[in-house]
Amino acid sequence: MKSAVFYGRHDLRIEESPIPELGPRDVLIQVKACGVCGTDVHIYEGDKGAADVTPPTILGHEFSGVIVETGAEVKKYKAGDRVCVDPNRYCGACDPCRNGAAHFCEHMIGYGTTVNGGFAEYCAVDERQIYLLGGHTTFEQGAMTEPVACCLHGIDQCGIRPGHQVVVIGGGMIGLLMLQLARLAGAAKTALLEPVESKRQVGKALGADVCIDPLRQDAKEELKKAGFTWINTVIECVGRTSTVEQAIELADHQAVVMMFGLTKPDETIALKPFEVFRKELVLKASYINPYTQKRALDLIDSGRLDVSGMVCEVCGLERLEAVLSDPALRAKGKYIISPEK
Repeated sequence: MKSAVFYGRHDLRIEESPIPELGPRDVLIQVKACGVCGTDVHIYEGDKGAADVTPPTILGHEFSGVIVETGAEVKKYKAGDRVCVDPNRYCGACDPCRNGAAHFCEHMIGYGTTVNGGFAEYCAVDERQIYLLGGHTTFEQGAMTEPVACCLHGIDQCGIRPGHQVVVIGGGMIGLLMLQLARLAGAAKTALLEPVESKRQVGKALGADVCIDPLRQDAKEELKKAGFTWINTVIECVGRTSTVEQAIELADHQAVVMMFGLTKPDETIALKPFEVFRKELVLKASYINPYTQKRALDLIDSGRLDVSGMVCEVCGLERLEAVLSDPALRAKGKYIISPEK
C-alpha cells in the first residue's frame, strides 16, 4: 500500500508498505480522509507532541474510511461500514486509568503516533476505537471528529454558562470549532482575534459577534466597542507564548483562560502571579480527547457543528510534506489527505 512514513525531523517519505495484518479484534480500514493536525507539524519539526513517536512510523491520527476486513472476533462491525477513529487506546489497568484519568494512560497506544496511522491507504484499528458515521456524513467530516473531540474536552473545562462572554484567539480550524462550541454552550457574546482576513470572514459567518485583527487593531478597545463588558473565558488556540500572555491580559476577574494551543515543549511565558491573584484567574489546559469522540460525531452528524467551512483543500499523500513544512500553506486553512488521490 502507498503510505507516508516519518523517519525523523524533516524526513517524510512516500513509499510502499505492507498492508497491515489483523488481530482478532481489529478491523482493516481503507482510509478515505485523514486530517493534517498541528501535532503532525510538531512531530515533523522534531518536537514532542501528545505522545512519543519512534520512527519509522506512519503518521495521521484524524481519519475515517471504510472497513474492508474484520478480525475473527469482531461481531459489531462488518465490511462496508463507514467509520471514524478515536486514535487513543487506553490500557484500563494503570493508575491513571483506574482513577478516572485514562487520557494520561501510562501505556497508551496512539494510532498515528505510537503505532501506524492514517496517512496510508489502509490502517488496522482495534474495533473499540471506531464509530459508525451517519449516512449523510462525508469522510472529510468524519476525519474532523477527532479534533472536535479534543475541542469538546477543552470546552468542557472552560465552564461556559448561558450569557457568558467568550474571546477566542486564533481563527484556524481549532479556533473556529471553539467559537462554535462556545456559542452552543450558551455564550451571549463571542469574539475572534485573527490576523488573516479570510479566516475572520469564516468566523463572522459562523456567528462571531466581532472579528478583530490583532496586528492592526487594539483588541481591548475593539472588544469594548463591541459591548464586551466582562470577559468570562479566553480560549487561546494559536500555541504562541505571545498569544497565551495576551489571553491572560484580556481575561476579566474570575475568568477561565484556556491554554489550548500547543507551544514548543521548552517555551515559557512571562507570567505575573500578582495579576493572576488580582483578577482571581483560573488557568487551564486540555490534553487530548477522553471519551468525547461519540459526542463529537453526534454534533457533526446532527449538523449542529460546521466542520467543512474551514477545510481549504483535499489532496493526495504526495502533497503532505509540503503542507507540513510550509506555514504559508497551513495559514490558508485545514488540509485533508485522501490516500486515494
